[in-house]
Amino acid sequence: MILKYLQRWWYSRQCRDQAIKRYYDAPWPRLSTGFSECRFLVVDLETTDLSAQQGEVASIAWVAVARGEIQMSSSEYHLVQLENNVGQSAVYHQLHDQDLIEASKVTSILERFLEAAAGSVLVFHHASLDMAFLNKLSSAIYGVPLCAIVADTLELEKRKLTRQGRMIEQGALRLFSCRERYHLPVYPAHNAFMDALATAELFLAYAANQGAEPVLGDFV
Repeated sequence: MILKYLQRWWYSRQCRDQAIKRYYDAPWPRLSTGFSECRFLVVDLETTDLSAQQGEVASIAWVAVARGEIQMSSSEYHLVQLENNVGQSAVYHQLHDQDLIEASKVTSILERFLEAAAGSVLVFHHASLDMAFLNKLSSAIYGVPLCAIVADTLELEKRKLTRQGRMIEQGALRLFSCRERYHLPVYPAHNAFMDALATAELFLAYAANQGAEPVLGDFV
């Protein structure tokens, strides 16, 4: 975490655009901060490729978790204008080129996202994938990546299963499989809003199973 704080300080000095500057100026919570005192922003992306180098973001959604509850009034879902065609990725997320004709420009969406994310811990299911895309966008638009404190429900579940000495079978860390272990309802997959909500519920279920009041450091 010391390295991350140093990166944040360095990138904040490179910021010129006010949107990214406000994001970097917002204070981060300490690792000792109680779970219920933190604000988390749960995020999901649907992309045209699993590689951030090759793909684009087709849709993005987020919802906040604050005081240990999902804040539905904070949720947003956006379709994103693409430079290229959706291609074969439509088979998974069911977004087609005609669906994105009137989509918003990624610059305006990213600005809204930065406003929502300021001072928050970002939560993903498979964070490395989504952060690669967000870092690519932030670097292209603002000249700096999106340095953030990140919690990953996939990695949290992997850590828990490993501690329990359980074999991690193929598919066991997929979002719906993780939710199943907490007896959470089945939601349609590969929709950014539904997956963000599903991840938020999974995150809260994981936190509730920690026993005593957990702190931020237990999740990152």
